[in-house]
Amino acid sequence: MTNVSTRSIPLADPRVPVRSTLSALWVAVMFLYVYVDILGFYKPGTVDGILAGRVWTFDITQGWALGALVLMTVPILMVALSLTLPAAAARWTNVVVAALFVLVSLGNAVGETWLFLWLGAVVEAALLLLVVRSAWTWPRGLDRSAAPTVAAPSAR
Repeated sequence: MTNVSTRSIPLADPRVPVRSTLSALWVAVMFLYVYVDILGFYKPGTVDGILAGRVWTFDITQGWALGALVLMTVPILMVALSLTLPAAAARWTNVVVAALFVLVSLGNAVGETWLFLWLGAVVEAALLLLVVRSAWTWPRGLDRSAAPTVAAPSAR
């Protein structure tokens, strides 16, 4: 038996599939959307406005709630669609939807004075731009469904 230190064996660093990268970025965007919205409840007057039937400058109606749900359903679906659409469709869907949601994220911060809202919008936009970049630079080549195998070093 040889005494080989595991510290001398380099860690394997297989390439993360682009689909997994895109899906993970959408998950991170959604966590930010949710957390920024939750923190927003702590702004003075926010809960009072909601109880009075208003969000920002909008009346809370069924139409407003439906619109908000439709808007947030898109990035939620992108988590799954990034993994399941055919490659070409997934690529272009990610490019287009992420680019549009950069505008949504930054647009939500317009007129806000609280720094956490701007930080959230900037980080969301940065993650969405990474989605655009990752989808735009999607590798071309043969479909290799099987993950590459890393050979274990032989102990001699």
